[in-house]
Amino acid sequence: MTTDTTPVPDYASRSVPRHLARGALGFGLVIGAVALVPVTGPVSLLAAPLALVAFRGCPTCWAVGLAQTISRGRLERRCADGVCTLAKAHPHPAAPSPRT
Repeated sequence: MTTDTTPVPDYASRSVPRHLARGALGFGLVIGAVALVPVTGPVSLLAAPLALVAFRGCPTCWAVGLAQTISRGRLERRCADGVCTLAKAHPHPAAPSPRT
């Protein structure tokens, strides 16, 4: 059995609400940049690169990160003999409760 040690890009956030907040900020900046062009001219397009920072790349990267954030701890990648699959993660055993 071989293990795959190829690094996988990680776009996940620490929590789903945090990831959704980053998405709201990113999409808000993109929409605002385009919507304000008639009012402020091309200067408003300077907000678009800030959206890329919020998205950590692009909207697709943000969407992949959302899926990673939601599935974190629920799915794991298993590779054997050059074939990789996604499977349910093994549940971590609950810590024994302290007796007093």
